[in-house]
Amino acid sequence: MTPVLAATAFLGVVTTASGWFVRQSGRAQWSAVFLVLGGIALLLGCAAVVLDLDGAASPVLRLAGCLLLPLAVLAYPRLAWREPVSFVLLVVVVAAGVLGVAWEESFELMGFVLVGALLVHVWWALERGDAEDRRALAWSSLAWIGAGLAAAFVAFLSESLGSASVPELDAVFVAVLAVGPVAMAVGVVRPEVVDVRGLVTRAVVAATVLTTYVSVGVGLTSTVEQVSGRPLEPTPIVVICAVLAFGVRPLQVLLRGVVDQLLFGDRPDPLAAATSLADRIGDDPALALAAVREALVLPYASIRAGGEVLASSGAEVTHTRVLPLRLGEDEVGEVVVGLRAGDLGLSRADEDVLRIMAPLLAQTLRARQMSADLQRSREAVVAAVEEERRRLRRDLHDGLGPTLSGVAFATDAARNQVRSDPDKADELLVQLRSDTAHAITEIRRLVEGLRPPALDELGLEGAVRQHASTLHSSAGLPLPVSVSVPTALPALSAATEVAAYRIVVEALTNVARHASATCASVSLEVGDRGLVLTVRDDGGAGGAWTPGVGIASMRERALQVGGTLTAYATDAGGVVEAALPLGVTE
Repeated sequence: MTPVLAATAFLGVVTTASGWFVRQSGRAQWSAVFLVLGGIALLLGCAAVVLDLDGAASPVLRLAGCLLLPLAVLAYPRLAWREPVSFVLLVVVVAAGVLGVAWEESFELMGFVLVGALLVHVWWALERGDAEDRRALAWSSLAWIGAGLAAAFVAFLSESLGSASVPELDAVFVAVLAVGPVAMAVGVVRPEVVDVRGLVTRAVVAATVLTTYVSVGVGLTSTVEQVSGRPLEPTPIVVICAVLAFGVRPLQVLLRGVVDQLLFGDRPDPLAAATSLADRIGDDPALALAAVREALVLPYASIRAGGEVLASSGAEVTHTRVLPLRLGEDEVGEVVVGLRAGDLGLSRADEDVLRIMAPLLAQTLRARQMSADLQRSREAVVAAVEEERRRLRRDLHDGLGPTLSGVAFATDAARNQVRSDPDKADELLVQLRSDTAHAITEIRRLVEGLRPPALDELGLEGAVRQHASTLHSSAGLPLPVSVSVPTALPALSAATEVAAYRIVVEALTNVARHASATCASVSLEVGDRGLVLTVRDDGGAGGAWTPGVGIASMRERALQVGGTLTAYATDAGGVVEAALPLGVTE
C-alpha cells in the first residue's frame, strides 16, 4: 500500500467517525450524513485501488472529494437552502461537484469553483448565524483553511525537493485534511473545549508570518542571484534567514492586534458595553460572567472568593488580569479575566467597563453569599424547632405521662376502697394529691422551658430583677446584683425578649457558679445596635476565658435572633455583652 493510499484510508476512517459524532450531537444532521457518506466513499475508493479496480477507484474518490465532502461543509452547521444566497451556493456546489465527478479533465477547475463557493458560504453563514453557529464555523474554517495553507506549503516543497519526495508529501497533505472533519465534530459537540477565537488568531498570525518570512527570503535570494548572475552559496542563505528571524517576533506582536480586530471587530464602547451588561447581570454569577465575556470579547472570566473559584466562563488562558470586587470598604472577592490572544494587558476601555461592572458583580456575589447564609439559617431554625419538639415529646412521654397514668390508676384504686376500707382510700387520695402536685410542677417546668412566665407577668426588666434577687454565690452567700435600665424599654419581639432573658440568666448563673465575685451588675439599654445588654462582675478573672457550654449557649441564642455576643475577662472582672435586634412585635 502506497503512502498516499494509506493516508486516504486514514482520512476516510476519520471522516466517517467524525460524521457519526456530529450526528450524535443532534446538530448539523445533513452535514453528518454527507460526512459519513464521504468517508465511506473514500474507503471504497481505497478498496478499489487495492483490488485493482482502477476504473472504479477514480470516480468514487472524485465523488467523495468533489461532491460529498463539499456538501458536508456547505450544510454545516445547518443546511439553509431556502434563502436565495444559500440556494445559489447549493446549486453551484452540486453542479461543480457533478462536473468534477463526471469529467476528470475539469477536476482542477471545479476545485477552484468549489473552494470559492465554500468561502462565500462561510462568510454568509457567519453574517446570519447565531453565537453557536459562529463558534462551530470558526472551528470548521480554522481547520479547512489551515489544511489549504498546508497544501500550498506542500506544493512549494514539492517543487523545491524534486519529484522523488512528491508521494510522501502528498500523503502528508491528505492526512492533514483529517483535521477538517475532526474540527467540524468539535464545533458542534464541544465548542468550548478551548477558546477558538484565540486559535483562529494564532493560526492566522502564524500563517501570515510564515508566508511573509518565506516570501521575503525567496525574494531576497532570487534578487541577489539575478544581480550576481550565479546561485547563492549555503552560507549567505543561512545569514539571510538569521537576519529575517529577528523580525518574526515583532511581526507576530503587530499582527495579533490587527488580525484580532479584523476577525472580531473593534473593542466595545465602554458606556455601551456597561449599559448592555447592567441589563443582563442577574443573581447567577455564571450568567454574569458569560455576559462580561461576550460584551468584552474575552476568552475567560471567573469569580473567586477566599481562594476558591465560585463561578467561571470560558476556557482558562495563561495570561490573566485580576480585579478586586468591593462593597464599600469590604472586599468580597475578585474577578479574573483572561487576556485575548496578542494582548499584553487590558485596554483602558476594557478596564473602564470592568470597573463599572465590579459593583454589580460584587452585589451578585454578596447576594449568593446571603442566599447561602439564609439557607443555613433556615436549616438551623428547622433543626432547632425539631430538637425542641423532640425534647417536649421526651419530657411529656417520660415525665408527665407516667405521672398522669399513676393518677388515673390511683383514682380507680381509691374508688374501689372508699366503702370497704376508708383508711386505705384516704391514703390513696393523699398519694393522689401528691402525684397531682408533681404533675402540675412538671407542667410548669415545661411551660417555663418554652417561655418564662415572669416575662408575661413582669416584663423583661421585672423578670431580670426578680431572678437577680434570688442569686447566691458559690459560698452560699447572697450575691448582690444591680439592674440598670436608663430608659423605658420599647416593645420587643417575643424572640428577642426570651433571648435577652436567657442570656442574662445564663451570664448571672456563670457569675454565681464560677466567679469569685462579691457583686454583679446588669445593664439594659436601647441604642443604634438594638437592645444592648451587659453583665459585669468583680471576680477579677486574671486571664483569658476558655469558652464553655454556657458561653456557647449564650452566643447561639444571640445568633438565632440575628444578634451578636462577646464575652471576655478584664482585670476588674468578667464582661458579657450582647446586641440584639428589637424585632417586630405583633
